Amino acid sequence: MTLALALQEGLRIGFVPVRWLDLVDILVTAVLVYQGYRLIRGTIAVQVAVALLGLYAVNEVVRAVGLTTLTTLFGAVGDVFVLAVLILFAPEIRQALFLLGRNPIVRRLVTQPPRQKITDEVMGAIREMSRDRIGSLIAFARSTGLRNYIESGTRLSADVERDLITSVFFPNSPLHDGAAIIQGQKVEAARCILPVSDARHLDPHLGLRHRAAVGLTERTDAFVIVTSEETGKISVAENGKLDVGLTLAEVETRLLDAFSPDRRETPEEPSPPPVEAPAP
Repeated sequence: MTLALALQEGLRIGFVPVRWLDLVDILVTAVLVYQGYRLIRGTIAVQVAVALLGLYAVNEVVRAVGLTTLTTLFGAVGDVFVLAVLILFAPEIRQALFLLGRNPIVRRLVTQPPRQKITDEVMGAIREMSRDRIGSLIAFARSTGLRNYIESGTRLSADVERDLITSVFFPNSPLHDGAAIIQGQKVEAARCILPVSDARHLDPHLGLRHRAAVGLTERTDAFVIVTSEETGKISVAENGKLDVGLTLAEVETRLLDAFSPDRRETPEEPSPPPVEAPAP
């Protein structure tokens, strides 16, 4: 018996013939439905999904009974059903696409390692701003596009140069507030508005720059470097996690690793509980 014949014949449950392809179809559908539920669980999208399923059930009942007017009405609603789903579930769809973009296989096809010249220019600017305690927020786009955030700022489309980056974040510069976004080989924009994280695990003493860095990495796979204007410390945000007080060598290693095509996502290890100092 050939494989194709075996797949076609399948097995029989009672008097209902079931092909092996039917079982595969059911399994894949169940996985997709479960993953979709995980995305919308705990959000208002659950109520929206239940309402849409209820409308679909009512539509089927109306069609079965043969109520012409209601059938026509539901038919008109059905013409825009797909568009309504895209609008109502836009955040969940965006999150699903983001998770797909973080897949190592997809990132290997999309992400390109930065040229050494760009890395040298960025690290030169970070070194200077950290030394002079100039606050900065630099986001690097990876497989997830940052067009929405780029359009919120001032377009530059300039080559990545140390003097340009330091001049953007100079305190008297009109572009120093907000983030500079590097996409590809260009500084695409400055003074960009990033989403601010409301995560409670962050240090309450962190400023808006650090929270904006975490907020962007919670929604995209961007890599973000922050310098503090108060302490000069350098921080890196990635995958919704913020590492504070890194050395220049550590930041450069993280930057190169973030754009390495051989990079693999690894699960984050829970941070150890803080050690309380002994009472005097």
